[in-house]
Amino acid sequence: MTPALRALQDIVGPGGLLTDRVDLIPYSFDGTAELYQLPLAVALPSETAQVAACVRWARENGVTVVTRGSGTGLSGGSVPLPGCLVLCLARLDKILEVDPLNLTLRAQPGVITKEIDDEAARQGLFYPPDPGSMKISTIGGNVAENSGGLRGLKYGVTRDYVMALEVVLADGQIARLGNACVKDVAGYSLKDLFIGSEGTLGVITEVLLKLLPRPAARKTMLATFSSMRAAAEAISAIIAARIIPCTLEFIDQTTLQCVEDYTRIGLPTHAAAVLLIETDGHPAAVADEAARMEEIVRRHGADEVQVAADEAHGAKLAMARRQAFSALARVRPTTILEDVTVPRSRLAEMVGFVSETAQRHNLQIATFGHMGDGNLHPTFLTNERDLEEMRRVHHALSEIVDKTIALGGTVTGEHGVGLAKKDYLKRQFDDASYGLLRCVKRALDPGNLLNPGKIFDLEPA
Repeated sequence: MTPALRALQDIVGPGGLLTDRVDLIPYSFDGTAELYQLPLAVALPSETAQVAACVRWARENGVTVVTRGSGTGLSGGSVPLPGCLVLCLARLDKILEVDPLNLTLRAQPGVITKEIDDEAARQGLFYPPDPGSMKISTIGGNVAENSGGLRGLKYGVTRDYVMALEVVLADGQIARLGNACVKDVAGYSLKDLFIGSEGTLGVITEVLLKLLPRPAARKTMLATFSSMRAAAEAISAIIAARIIPCTLEFIDQTTLQCVEDYTRIGLPTHAAAVLLIETDGHPAAVADEAARMEEIVRRHGADEVQVAADEAHGAKLAMARRQAFSALARVRPTTILEDVTVPRSRLAEMVGFVSETAQRHNLQIATFGHMGDGNLHPTFLTNERDLEEMRRVHHALSEIVDKTIALGGTVTGEHGVGLAKKDYLKRQFDDASYGLLRCVKRALDPGNLLNPGKIFDLEPA
């Protein structure tokens, strides 16, 4: 071990630094296909002061820093760079405080997302953001990526629940941004710069989250359709009727069959598409919304509507959507879960385009997603060792991105840009707005120390 690495070892203590190749392999990738890179070392700090000291060490030694939680990201945001230090925050895993008077929860970044909601539930409270990876992803990673989830249509995304942050800056200083006040317009909203910044501006070491009262009632239903377009049109009709359900999810037949093969829960695999619909709130409002949505989906061609008899039955129906990625990952050696979003009025057109693109390029693309907020997940089932097929995958994805932008959409609704989508970002942003990204990065990280090359490349000033 070099003297520099021994100094780093002294900062994080025994067992807090990994340098052997075998130990580094689990940290050489995230949930994104095709992207792998061994780092120089992995540091596992256990407190904010150690994080700050690691950043200062990296700055003094000219080593770039890539921050990581559970590594569930799907855009390459936590994939290491050659010669970098991976700063894994998994040991900062404590819920520090639940405040039922102010409806807040304070946690370290390594806390698993579902544990946040479980702890809130013990106080009769609710943390709404629920990314598909919530059982394994960390809250720090959710903040860094501004993660969404199935409940995003009604409740919004992670940004909507972050009240304050503790952040280690690129020079090793510790900044505290925001507070527990419901209203605060003092100066720039600096915390919002760091939410969704993908580790390029600072290292999040603590987060204060807003909680809500837990809904008193919930109703779940599963509607089956003989065409994907009809299902997409039904979603648009629900929104047009001024109904905002908790969950409004879409699953195509390929995904449905894979989930049924995986879970054996009796899903209607004959359907071309199904909608998972959940409404929550006051019992009377829930009953009214459920009845209205059932009438709308039947009017727009639903062949069958299953209404959950109780909470357990509802959870079983919801499993069809929550298990989608796991089920699809079993089909082919490589699963590329994509993430595009269009205005809800263009959903049917976008779903049709994805299907046509799959046929045109002779590819297997399963489609599911948070269609209530326009967020689609075209999922390529492929094999990265088949170079000719991967060439077709990349051509098809490029066409899907171009169509998304043409429809007024965005290249990512919740997965982030990272490495996987930074070239596509240039197509969406104009020169002035793209330049602003670089201005912010240069202002907060002039040495390009933190996660360089993610979101965009930074040319020398």
